[in-house]
Amino acid sequence: MKKIDKTDQQWESELTATEYQILRKEGTEPSFSHPFNKEYRKGVFACVACSAPLFTSEMKFDSGTGWPSFFECIDGAFEEKTDRKFFMSRTEYHCANCGGHHGHVFPDGPNPTGLRYCNNGTALKFIPED
Repeated sequence: MKKIDKTDQQWESELTATEYQILRKEGTEPSFSHPFNKEYRKGVFACVACSAPLFTSEMKFDSGTGWPSFFECIDGAFEEKTDRKFFMSRTEYHCANCGGHHGHVFPDGPNPTGLRYCNNGTALKFIPED
């Protein structure tokens, strides 16, 4: 997939205000606020900005944190960087296709990976399996 290169103005005009704040300004939605936290149908969770597939429903679990959580992602879906905001060091991940911020990954997830991709529901779209 070819990387998407758009100006900040283009992203702002194409995304909702909330999507823009999360994806382009690295914001976070309130916990327990998005319906994807409780989405358990079979399908694929994709980037709302560019439609790149990020997670399958089989990768999702209920972490109890209030954000959609996944124990692994589709290979190559994300690029990571260190986030040192809020006086701590966390691993932040962005869509490898469009650069949109999705969340942070933590080492407190279930087997088999032990990871928890804590994703903003607003940054996702769900494509149900037929």
